[in-house]
Amino acid sequence: MNVVKPALLRVGAALLASVLIIAGLSFIKRGPAAAADFPCRVDSNAEKISIDVSLGETGSEIALELFDKGVTKSQESFFRIAVADQRSASVAPGIHLIDIEICAKDALTQLLDNKRIAGLINVKEGAWVSEIKVAFTEAGYSQKEIDRAFAEATIPQPFSRVEGLLFPAQYSFAKGTPIERAIVEMISRGEQEVMRAGFADKTSKFTEQELLIIASIIQAEGTDDNFGQVSRVIYNRLKIGMPLQMDSTVHYVQAQRGDIFLSTKSTLLKSPFNTYRNAGLPPGPIGNPGRNAMLAAVTPTPGDWLYFITVAPGDTRFTQSFDEFNEWKLIYKANLRAGKFEDK
Repeated sequence: MNVVKPALLRVGAALLASVLIIAGLSFIKRGPAAAADFPCRVDSNAEKISIDVSLGETGSEIALELFDKGVTKSQESFFRIAVADQRSASVAPGIHLIDIEICAKDALTQLLDNKRIAGLINVKEGAWVSEIKVAFTEAGYSQKEIDRAFAEATIPQPFSRVEGLLFPAQYSFAKGTPIERAIVEMISRGEQEVMRAGFADKTSKFTEQELLIIASIIQAEGTDDNFGQVSRVIYNRLKIGMPLQMDSTVHYVQAQRGDIFLSTKSTLLKSPFNTYRNAGLPPGPIGNPGRNAMLAAVTPTPGDWLYFITVAPGDTRFTQSFDEFNEWKLIYKANLRAGKFEDK
C-alpha cells in the first residue's frame, strides 16, 4: 500500500490551463463613448448560431466572430466586457451554440456555459479509455462504432496502446464528425504533449513508452503538489528492483475506481498490470496523464523516498524508512476509523 486516498479523477490546474483560451486580451483602449449593444434579455426561444472557438484564439477574434454572426451589436461591446471580466480568459474551445442579438454580457455568460458546447468530450486527468468511451456514447456515437474505432486506431511509434495518449482536455466535435477523426485529433494532441514534456530526451534512462507509463501511475497516485515526489518513489524502487506495489495498478485491473483501502485479496489478482505481483513497470499506461504528471515523470523531485501514504485528507507523507511508514500507517488506520476519509 502506498497512497491511501480515494481514487478520484482530478481536474487539476494543468488540465484547466490546457483547455482555456489564452486570449491575451490585446484590446485597444477606447474612448469614453458607450459601445453599441443589444439590450440584455431572457428569451429561451431565441434563434441560435454556432460560434467556433479555437484553442489559442484571441479575445479580439472571438469578439469579431460574435459581431459578424449577429450575436452582438458591435465588436467593441464584447471587447469591453471581456477586458473587465477576467472570466473571459476561461472560454473553452469548441463549437458554442449562442443566441443571436443579445447583449455582450449575456454573450460572455453563454460562452462560459459548457452545456452550450456541441459534441463535448471531456477527458479528465487520469481517465481510462473505458471511461472516455462512455463520454463518446453520451455525445451520440454508437457503442459499435466506438469499439471499432478504438480497436483500429493507429498508434504512433514508439507507443503501443491508445491508453495514455488521449490527452486530458475538453474536446468539441461538430455534429457528424467521424469518431475516427475525433480519436486521431485526441492522439495527435497527446503526441504533442509528450514531446513538450521532453519524453524524447536521449539523456533519460527510460524509453518514451516507459515514461508514459510512469506518468500514468503518477497521475493516479499523486496530486499536483506531490507528483514529483511520487515520481521519485517510482524511480527509487525501480532502481533497487523493489516492486512498485501501487494500488492504482490494481484498480486498473479491476476496472473500478478504488477505495482508500485495498484488500490483500485484491493484491493477488493475476495480471501483468498488478505491480504487487510483478516487478518493474506494468506493460502499458494505466490511464491518460495530464501535463504536470508527464513533467514529473521526466524530472522527479530529488529525494531518497521509498514509501508514501496519505494519513489524512491533504496529508501525504514520504519516507525512506519502512518503520516510519508503518508508524504512519497506524495513524492512517486511526483516521480511517474516525471517518476522516468519508466523502473525500
